[in-house]
Formats: sequence, C-alpha cells, structure tokens
Amino acid sequence: MLKKLSILLLFVGFTANSNAQIKTPQPSPAAKLEQVVGLTDVTLEYSRPAMRGRTIFGDLVPYGETWRTGANANTKITFSDNVTIDGQELAKGTYAIFTIPNETSWEVIFYSDSNNWGTPQKWDDSKVAAKTTVEVHEMPMPIDSFTMSIDDLKTNSAAIGIMWENVYVGVTFEVPTDKITSKSIENVMAGPSGNDYFQAASYYHTEGKDLKQALAWMKKATEGDNPPFWYLRRMSLIQADMGDKAGAIATAKKSLEGAIKAGNKDYEKMNQESISEWQN
Repeated sequence: MLKKLSILLLFVGFTANSNAQIKTPQPSPAAKLEQVVGLTDVTLEYSRPAMRGRTIFGDLVPYGETWRTGANANTKITFSDNVTIDGQELAKGTYAIFTIPNETSWEVIFYSDSNNWGTPQKWDDSKVAAKTTVEVHEMPMPIDSFTMSIDDLKTNSAAIGIMWENVYVGVTFEVPTDKITSKSIENVMAGPSGNDYFQAASYYHTEGKDLKQALAWMKKATEGDNPPFWYLRRMSLIQADMGDKAGAIATAKKSLEGAIKAGNKDYEKMNQESISEWQN
C-alpha cells in the first residue's frame, strides 16, 4: 500500500512539474493607452522596446526604411469616429501605424490591415488609408523605453506622440467634436423624435401604466404621412385595451395595409387576427 502511495505521489509531482510554466518579463512589454479627445474615443496599443545601450535611429532602425513603430505585433490605433489627418479623412476603425524615419522628418502611415507581425510581407498601397510627413524634434534627454502618447489635447484635435532615444515626432489629428455636438444640440432642441414617442408609449403600454398618456404619445409618433406599420400596430393595441374597438380596427387596417406593402407576413397575420377578434 505504501509503495502504491509513493508511486502515486511521484506521478502527481511529475505531472505538476511538467505542467508548470516559467514566467519571465517580456523584453518589449505591451502597453495600452486610452484617451477621449473631444467626444472621440482613441486607443493606442503597442510594445515598448528599450535602448539597452544601443544606437536606435540610423542604426537599429535604419533611415529611409519602413518600420513597425515599436516591436512585436503591429502598433495599432483605434478611433471611434471619423478623424482627419493632414486633410485626409480617416474612417473610424483600427489601423496599424508604420513609419519611415529620417534624420529631420518621418513619414507616418496609417495602414488598414492591422493584423501583421512587424511590417507586411507584401506591402499593399491600397491599404494605406492616410499618410503624412512630420518634423523631428530633438529631446533634451534620452528616452530609454519606446513611448507613445496622445498630446496637445484640445476640443477638436490632439497629437499622437512617438518618443525614443532623443527623438520626438507628433502627428496631429482632428476629431468631429463640433459636428457631433451641434447635431446633439439640434436633436434635443427639436424635441422628441417619432421613435422617442413610440418607445415611451410602448413602455407605458407593456407595463400597464397610463394608457391615455401612451395613446397621446402614439398619436405624436404617427403624425405625418406613412407612419411605420409597427407604430400603428402598437397604437391599435392601446386603443383596444382602452375599450375603443372601432378606433383599434381602423388603426389596425392602416397597419395591415402597410405590412402588406412591406411584405411583412407576421404583422399582416397579427393585424388580420386582431381585426377579426375586435369585430366580434
């Protein structure tokens, strides 16, 4: 028995050791930066190699060649809204950032395929969503770890900062804060939309609250020509629950007509069944 127990313990210990994994620090640890610029969410994801006594630009990172801008997987930036870079509109989404460093200026490229490891094996110019040339600024002290930042925050713009060794470059981008804010103001000042009235009425109806108020909101929602047939369907149900069968039938017939035109068999069937029920 003791012999079997010893063998079992030895097996368990061997299994535990074989499954153990050694954890060591990454030479270029991953970093993530999130920043709201105006009303636009901006996220930077990149790796941070260190100088480790090496000469970086013009040596480790050659001048005039495309660089991954960091280490490991693509350095990526994500915008929640369309932005503008050097007069070029960049659609909202995620982009890889590639650069071509030179002594006095860098070319910065936003590439639509962000799933590469390093630079793409086959460069595709059609995937260049935007590119710009920016000036090199000399730092007063060396930056040992590759660093990216979002600087010069303003309501309508900011700059993507890239720092390493004694170099800083900044890429300004503009965000549509004024457009978004103005639209929001216009929507609020114009009052509730038809959908707002519909959602409010639907909630009051399904929760058994004030049906008179729900009907008033539905009348607002269905103002104008050709109200949606699903709006009219909800209105007919409210009228029926309030005891107005004649009004419910008239509204349901309008909903039925709209459902037939739209080819919506479900609403067509529901309206036909309700009309038949309310007529009896």
